Amino acid sequence: MATALRTTVRGRLRWYMISYVFAGLVINYLDRASLGVALPFMGETFKLSKTEEGMILAAFFWSYDFFQLAAGWFVDRFGPRRTFTFSAVWWSLFTSLTALASSFASLFGVRLLLGVGESPAATTSAKVTGRWFPRHERALATGIWDSGSRVGGVIALPVVTALIAWVGWRWTFAIIGVVGLAWAFGWWRTYRDPQDHPRISEEELAYLREGGARFEGDEDESAAKLRWRDLFRYRTIWAMMLGFFCLNMVVYFFLTFFPTYLVEERGFSLLKLGLFGALPGLVAIAGEWLGGWLSDRRISRGDSLTRVRKLFISGGFLVSTVIGIAVWVPQAWMALALLSVAYAGSTFAASNIWALPADVAPADRHVASIGGIQNFASNFAGIISPIMIGVLVDQTSSFAVPLMVISCVALLGAFTYAVILKRVEPLGVPQGTGS
Repeated sequence: MATALRTTVRGRLRWYMISYVFAGLVINYLDRASLGVALPFMGETFKLSKTEEGMILAAFFWSYDFFQLAAGWFVDRFGPRRTFTFSAVWWSLFTSLTALASSFASLFGVRLLLGVGESPAATTSAKVTGRWFPRHERALATGIWDSGSRVGGVIALPVVTALIAWVGWRWTFAIIGVVGLAWAFGWWRTYRDPQDHPRISEEELAYLREGGARFEGDEDESAAKLRWRDLFRYRTIWAMMLGFFCLNMVVYFFLTFFPTYLVEERGFSLLKLGLFGALPGLVAIAGEWLGGWLSDRRISRGDSLTRVRKLFISGGFLVSTVIGIAVWVPQAWMALALLSVAYAGSTFAASNIWALPADVAPADRHVASIGGIQNFASNFAGIISPIMIGVLVDQTSSFAVPLMVISCVALLGAFTYAVILKRVEPLGVPQGTGS
């Protein structure tokens, strides 16, 4: 059925919607990663130790992570249109306010509040994917919007370094914030759910419904009544939480200390950082799209959803373990190549990880909630990783030990999805469960 529908459907509005989500994630992660790029060039103002830098980078994740659980519920309650607009306005304002920071405390506070505003972005994106895409297109759609985070990280290096050289670091944050406000206005005007969108064709709407898109109100009433707290009864949820934590231990190195590693460990200048520092992110984007496309292709041909998700996620984790080898090679280009492969392995897995909430949710009202739960667990890595790396670098004067630790965590991630996660299917609802 999936293959037949693929050849007869008229309308591509779903791809337009996911491209707009992609743009939002680009801006979201540009805002998030910009401080990591700017920090090596803000030393004259703040004079921070590596431990203090790690604390400031982690401050974002403390609030971002704390609000994940509420963010998932908020998205399910108020829908993608209102949530994403509110979120983008909030994070854009506090990105701009970074320009006014003048001390460790003020910079720390701005980053805390930035994390609050960015917390609904990924769960909103997962909700949009669940509503706008059938099962056999979900991983590629997920790979597209989630790769926005890689694009944001990639362009942060050349964009932020160029802006700093041109107008200084303070004006750089102000300019980036204005871009986010413009996106928020466009999202409010553009987005509607499929059944409410005036431009969707009847054929495309039928294609989505028949292919398993998660429409509000279409599911079994008992599943819809499953309480939020009851989600924690399922082994699947706990496996998703642990596994995603392991993934972000790899990913957040690239979003925090990666520019510092290139500058201080490999001797990159500002110009060299802008030119070559983006390479791992570019390879990671290709890896994520490839993971989504290949897994969707296998599912559309009738392969088991469980087999495909477990194989692609665990395989990506195993590839990402090469991050621990990068610190031992003698040449900078060798390290950059290995880091590129490691980053691509993690994103190859991520395209399928973020498809899981829509795959396993008992009802549409649980998709963002499950996304928020797994993202809550995953972003403990954002809290732990920058501090762990900063402390270990201060203690050992090298990135070798922290990157070896991250490599071991990636192995744990592969085991989690291969063994601890059992079946990928909508969670069964025990009789009598509900509010």
